[in-house]
Amino acid sequence: MNKTRGQSRLYQFTSIEPGSGGAAVLSRPGLSGRGGPVRTFGARSTEIRQPRIDLVVDLGVRIGSREWFRGAATCLSLCTAAWWLGPTFDPIPAAAAAPLPERQWKEARSLGIAPLALGADTGRRFVPTAAVQTLIDTPERPTLQLVAAIGEGDGFVRALERAGVAPAEADEAARLIASALPLEQLKPGTAMNLTLGRRATRNIARPLDSLSLRARFDLKLSLKRSGKSLALTKTVIAIDDTPLRIQGFVGDSLYRSARAAGAPARAVEAYIRALASQIGIESLAADDRFDIILEHRRAATGEAETGKLLFAGLDRASGKDLQLLEWGEDGRTQWYEASGVGRETGLLTRPVPGMVSSNFGMRRHPILGYSRMHKGMDFRAGYGTPILAATDGRVAAAGWAGGYGQQVRIAHGGGLLTSYSHMSRIVAKPGSKVRQGEVIGYVGSTGLSTGPHLHYELYKDGVAVNPASVKFVTRSQLSGEDLTGFRSRLKSLLAVKPGATRLADKAKKKPKA
Repeated sequence: MNKTRGQSRLYQFTSIEPGSGGAAVLSRPGLSGRGGPVRTFGARSTEIRQPRIDLVVDLGVRIGSREWFRGAATCLSLCTAAWWLGPTFDPIPAAAAAPLPERQWKEARSLGIAPLALGADTGRRFVPTAAVQTLIDTPERPTLQLVAAIGEGDGFVRALERAGVAPAEADEAARLIASALPLEQLKPGTAMNLTLGRRATRNIARPLDSLSLRARFDLKLSLKRSGKSLALTKTVIAIDDTPLRIQGFVGDSLYRSARAAGAPARAVEAYIRALASQIGIESLAADDRFDIILEHRRAATGEAETGKLLFAGLDRASGKDLQLLEWGEDGRTQWYEASGVGRETGLLTRPVPGMVSSNFGMRRHPILGYSRMHKGMDFRAGYGTPILAATDGRVAAAGWAGGYGQQVRIAHGGGLLTSYSHMSRIVAKPGSKVRQGEVIGYVGSTGLSTGPHLHYELYKDGVAVNPASVKFVTRSQLSGEDLTGFRSRLKSLLAVKPGATRLADKAKKKPKA
């Protein structure tokens, strides 16, 4: 080891030939300040060690030395610090569970998983012992309580047989129920509560002890065994059919406001469609009040069901109020205002499902060979395709019309008239009424035609217009007995109080016991 500039360096000697007694020279650049070799002696060389402190002392060797006592002191200090800083073993206070009563303790002990020595009965019930005897016949339950339902496309008798009722008893039950209500009126999903009794032997079906079902909203039917036969009991349920009236402000959203007031989603949708037939929904203001009257039935047993929309009213903050009532005339229902005037807007029905082969406007005639005004639209369709009326009206003419071939002309009122030409066969008769979508004839190629198609024209006050650009408005006026019945019905609906029912009124008037 050589010390240079305050640093200690340890060098390894090269091998020295034994007996040489000479000096071994180890040359290494930078060993001295001059860079020359350092001469050392192999036999007489001594290794100079620098004192160091060993922190990990092996207490199994050099017992009693200075290093051993230092290691023992270090170990004792670490153990003392670990003991001093360690957690205590004092119990942590906690709330103890309340003691169980004797009955509950026995039940918990029998269900607990614990050794038998601690009182548990768990193991006793899993493995039978020699004391266990096999039963020849296990006893069955005396009665069975079941709920059966009539499925879609299913029958009353089939539903009972599927629940375990014998075919003969199912037929008897069906005969009794049919005496009070036709079985066809039982709706799919109708639930039946059944009670099946004890049977004498296992190879037969259980007898039907009782059956009850809600046949209608206002009728409950029950069957109960009396001796060897079943007896029918009919229970008529009192029904309050007072319509339900819901009112409120339109606010930010008519739909959300009506739903928040308690109106069903379907009723709100029908109400919006009714208003749309008279006004633009975008014209509604937040201060407008909606007035909805619905079919509503409430049973004395507490059940309630809501039907269709009967009245659609709108009290406007500015503008004319609306009172709309749905009324049927000539087999068709429509929304009428309080004055008895009905109004319906929409687009004309496409007369045939084919594509348009020629639009309205100037074109070169395919047969005549010169350009002239094409007063209608040509629809490409196969021979014999049904032709539908664009909207309601009365047949003004039906027959041959020169170059138009077989033609039907329908007057729709208000100066509106449509014509359907080149038919192969005519169904509509002159003077008859037709409804929108009703078949009036079939596609053909009569007259000046190059192939099967429909030539469709629309006239307004005698002037041909483009059918694709027309939006029609139909108006109808009630009169006579229809108008009288309409006003009477409207008056009775407007007399309904918001949210009131007759059953609720009777409950309020009933004196206290």
